[in-house]
Amino acid sequence: MRNSKIYLAIVLVVGLVLFACRHEILYPGGGGTGPLPPAAATCSPDTVYFVNEILPLITSNCSMSGCHDAASHREGVTLINYATISAYVKPGNASGSKLYKVINNNSMPQRPVASFTTAQKALLAKWINQGGKNNFCTAACDTATFTFSGAIKPMMDVSCVGCHSPSNAGGGIDLSTYSGVKSAAVSGKLYGSVAQQTGYSAMPKNGYKFSDCKIKQIQKWIAAGTPNN
Repeated sequence: MRNSKIYLAIVLVVGLVLFACRHEILYPGGGGTGPLPPAAATCSPDTVYFVNEILPLITSNCSMSGCHDAASHREGVTLINYATISAYVKPGNASGSKLYKVINNNSMPQRPVASFTTAQKALLAKWINQGGKNNFCTAACDTATFTFSGAIKPMMDVSCVGCHSPSNAGGGIDLSTYSGVKSAAVSGKLYGSVAQQTGYSAMPKNGYKFSDCKIKQIQKWIAAGTPNN
């Protein structure tokens, strides 16, 4: 009888734990950035969102192997998620934030990775000055739109080019140009990596998996013959 009560208690505890975790949206692969923050239903054009815009820039340009990923943590610095990135941020004060200072004066990223552009620096400063929040929005995405210029290139520029450019071609892959993206697409590596299929390196590295809509856009663009449109 006593054993039966113990068994029942264990079942109830396990059930409660499973129920509590059912609704947590966990990172589905790649770098293990943790749970997504609650998403705003739409993206405000006046707001900079950490998950959508800042995290991809930092992970693509700063947290590759040998720099600030979890394994390398160069100079003791890891920049793979909100907790580690916000440690170098003073909310509301971009000019006083170490992260912004080293990026703004081009100390980071270090060569061969290209420095942040003026627009990217301004985006980082705006996010910090808006409070450096762990925010996320459901960006408008339409699977009917899958042109290279309108859908594919913007994804590559934000989430991939830092690790896959002429000066830093991770895996020998350059995704900064149409020809480079096409080559990766034709080989099967582009879709296999972003869809995080077995046998491919999950991309983006140290970032959240692309949404189903974005993956579908890439799939449709490839199926259409990878046009430069």
